[in-house]
Amino acid sequence: MSKKEKKEIKHKKSINNKIEKQQKKLAKKLKKKEKGSIIGRIFKVNNKFNLVALIKNILLPLGGGLLIGFLTRNSMVVYNSLKKPIFTPPSFVFPIVWTILYILMGIAAYRVYMNNKAGKDDKGAYFYYLIQLSINFLWSIIFFNLRLYGISFIIIIILLVLIILTIIKFFKVDKIAGVLMIPYILWVSFAAVLTFFIWMLNEM
Repeated sequence: MSKKEKKEIKHKKSINNKIEKQQKKLAKKLKKKEKGSIIGRIFKVNNKFNLVALIKNILLPLGGGLLIGFLTRNSMVVYNSLKKPIFTPPSFVFPIVWTILYILMGIAAYRVYMNNKAGKDDKGAYFYYLIQLSINFLWSIIFFNLRLYGISFIIIIILLVLIILTIIKFFKVDKIAGVLMIPYILWVSFAAVLTFFIWMLNEM
């Protein structure tokens, strides 16, 4: 093998090594972009991110939930003494679940709000969202403070209908917003069943 041939082989190897290194770097960059895109898909709406709007929309349900928790705190003694079905979760589960749901709800509302600003919605979706959120807070007062379990069941059924309408509206405006609301309706459906059994076991 001549010196020229050896040089050519070395040159080809060095080029191949460089190409392999570039491919590895590119693959790493793509993985980072994919991870970033998941977050971007949730928080960026029409390629825009508004931190203030996001915080406001999360604080609305979360802050309201904390206020309701404060107002109903003295009623927990009565709640713990009620007859409940065997599938009732422990009391500590409820604030954890609701915190997560309120955050998801806030992010969903943020996405709809951002679409409103872009002129992609007639604000009907956000209106339904605010109505169902008000009914959500009202239910806690009637169930825990007033202890009207039959009326609470009727209200939670109304709430479910409003949530369904809200989700339909959200999906029309923003699919991600609609998806983020699904855990909420699943939990409220479970809460409706729980409310019904508590009503039956304690008042019927």
